[in-house]
Amino acid sequence: MSLFPADPTQNLLPFDGELYYFGPIFSSADANHWQQLLTQKIDWKNDEVIMFGKKIVTNRKVALYANQAFTYTYSKQTKHALIWTPELLELKQIVEEKSEQNFNTCLLNLYHHGKESMGWHSDNESELEDKACIASMSFGAERKFIFRHNKSKTTISLNLAHGSLLLMQGTIQQHWQHQLPAMAKVEAARINLTFRKMKV
Repeated sequence: MSLFPADPTQNLLPFDGELYYFGPIFSSADANHWQQLLTQKIDWKNDEVIMFGKKIVTNRKVALYANQAFTYTYSKQTKHALIWTPELLELKQIVEEKSEQNFNTCLLNLYHHGKESMGWHSDNESELEDKACIASMSFGAERKFIFRHNKSKTTISLNLAHGSLLLMQGTIQQHWQHQLPAMAKVEAARINLTFRKMKV
């Protein structure tokens, strides 16, 4: 199953969770503006991951912002949250109005081109509120985003457009993994914001 049209009322998962895609929620000009602001205003740092027992510094950059300073550990690495910027607070308000949810944290990723990717994983760390909504906002290059059911291996593929919004909620993190595969032909950058509810 792949390439669903945007319908925020349609659950794109056949079972075990909820997935809603709004498509672009900004005009192209506004999305360009937000991408430029985020590129310049966010305190980006190279990410670190553990692969085969070794620490690897990725070209992909990350940032963590929240209502208050705290630490968040995922992929065996600890991140320190910064306080919201005015730009992120404005985007948070937009996402909260669209999703009818509240968030206290945002994890951001900067992919410089399509060769930078994210492997299979679930956002199910103990620091996250159980079954809480995660809102994913994308700016920049359109990239494929794939979900895979843990048991049946059913897959769902989406193309995440510039300025788009995706909601993951219910039991999706318990039953599905997701990944951002490499797309070597994509030369443009992509910024992804995932608004979350943390136990802080």
